[in-house]
Parts: sequence; structure tokens; C-alpha cells
Amino acid sequence: MHLHTTTWGSGDRIALLVHGLMADHRTWRRVGPALASRGYRVIAVDLRGHGASARAAGPEEYRPEDYADDLVENLPAGAELAVGHSLGGLALVRAVERLTPARAVYADPAWHLRRGPDGYVPELFVRGKSFSRDLVKGFNPRWSDDDLDTEMASVRVWDERSAYGLVGVTGTDMWPVRPTVPSLVTLADPSLLISADDARMLEGRGFTLRTVAGAGHTIHRDDFDGFMSALDDWI
Repeated sequence: MHLHTTTWGSGDRIALLVHGLMADHRTWRRVGPALASRGYRVIAVDLRGHGASARAAGPEEYRPEDYADDLVENLPAGAELAVGHSLGGLALVRAVERLTPARAVYADPAWHLRRGPDGYVPELFVRGKSFSRDLVKGFNPRWSDDDLDTEMASVRVWDERSAYGLVGVTGTDMWPVRPTVPSLVTLADPSLLISADDARMLEGRGFTLRTVAGAGHTIHRDDFDGFMSALDDWI
């Protein structure tokens, strides 16, 4: 599976960026240049079924392990930093032992998807493909016009079959047992994916946790400065 990548900067240190469901590399439009200004060569990937990357044959080929294998096959091992948001955090944590970055950041990662009508429902994401720009703005009032534009463009080219590839893991234990490399988890406020009890469990397993006050799930778009501040001493 060939994945499309976009690069910012030409520094000696490599940073990898992995987006969430329905998005693509454009979600990092501010983070990529910001890391490049700090001396990184930043590589942002489009996961399979997203952006300009290839599409899978069907929903059964959009499993977390498929995304993880793609990262290993398409991205360089031994990066200084790897960042994964939401689904990207789930893919990254399953690939991190093989990618061996020096450090990892998981932004509101999708490490547990609840089952049932109040949990993960793929049809709700598929319905988002027909949302108007005004409706998306209503859901994300803190996003800039540029972020709204890139979101609309990303969703238009997203393969909605990928939403169904996660049904098989809903309700299962996907929590990482330990951080393979020093790992920071940044959380929305409140996080709909990681409860206070979950956060305490992750801290007990050796993860560093930081909450970006007032930020929604897509932290780096809701509060770019807050997201970068959470990373500052980490990177």
C-alpha cells in the first residue's frame, strides 16, 4: 500500500505526523511548519483511504493493523519524533516498536472505542461527508477559515468505507501496556476518548499526560498554541 507524504523543512532531525479519521496531511498545516522552524524535517502521511493515498479493496482492509503496517512500510525508522492524532495515535502505537522513534506524542488517541449507540457508530462519520461548511463550523467554533476549508477538502476525498473497518475493534482492549519509547499523551478538555480513570491508568503504565485546557478532540486545530506549548519541552 503506497502512502502519499508531504514534507516541511530540511533539518537533521525527522518528525513524523499521522492524522486521524476523515482527515489527511493538511490537518497539520500549522504544526508541520512550526516543527520545521525548530529544525525538523517533518513528514506528514496520508493514511490509506485518505488524502492522496491509495484506497483499500474494502472495509475489511481498514483495520488498525493495516494502518500500522502501512506506516512501517512507508515511513523512515528511527525518527526523532512521531505524532499521531486519534486514529493516527492508534496506528502509531501499533507501529512504534518497529518505527523506533526517539519520542512519541499521542494526541487524544483512539485507544478505546466504546460499543453501542453511545459509542463508535461508523454511520455518524459517513454522514459527515455531506455536512455543510456552516454545520462543520458549528461543531468546531474555534477553527479558523483555513482549517474549515482543509477539513471540507479532506472529507470530500476520504473513503468512507474506512469508517466500517473499525467496527471489529469496538469494545475491545486496545490500551498499550507500556510506552515502548518515552511517550506523551495530550488530551482534549474534556476528552471523549480517555476518561479520568483511563488517564490515571495510562499514567500508572508510564505515559506522561497533559491536558490542553478548553480544547476539543482535534487539539492542534482548536488551540494550536496550547498544543505546541504542551509539546515544547517534550520536543
